[in-house]
Amino acid sequence: MQEQEMIAQLLQKDERGMEALLLHYGPLMRYIIAPILPDPQDREECLSEVSMRVWSRVAQFDPARGSWTAWLTAITRNTARNYQRSAQHRPGTQAIPEGTPAPDASPEEAILQAERSAAVHAALGRLSPGDRALFYRKYYYLQSTAQIASELGMTVRAVEGRLYRLKKQLRRMLGGEGHV
Repeated sequence: MQEQEMIAQLLQKDERGMEALLLHYGPLMRYIIAPILPDPQDREECLSEVSMRVWSRVAQFDPARGSWTAWLTAITRNTARNYQRSAQHRPGTQAIPEGTPAPDASPEEAILQAERSAAVHAALGRLSPGDRALFYRKYYYLQSTAQIASELGMTVRAVEGRLYRLKKQLRRMLGGEGHV
């Protein structure tokens, strides 16, 4: 089934679109979820949650803003990270001591964070596509160094060295600040 046909079926709330999504993109979604959620049961629950988000938000996909795969991987990653954060707040986790400040950032901190994020994004845009992909695999998709090395046909030490040089290069680009 073609991507456009699958998207059309999802827009029409046709269950065949969901079947096609899981058949064709399920492995990619699992690949993104795996490094973020180590527990197999959490992974499957997260995959279900991703599927439901795609089902309910498919109308928000805009091909002018990016590819279907980019949109889907962003939803998958964000859902997995949200699932990971919510798992930390489930019963059985440590209680937060009373008097601990709230994690919400002040308006000033939020502006500074947005500026830092924009600076990092611009610096990443100046990297070569291969270096940018390596950076995203490690720090965005949270893949292990061993997994990256295996999939790229490199040694773990070579990947570690390249990541070290990348971080050093990004620090230079960002003026030596502690962004990376």
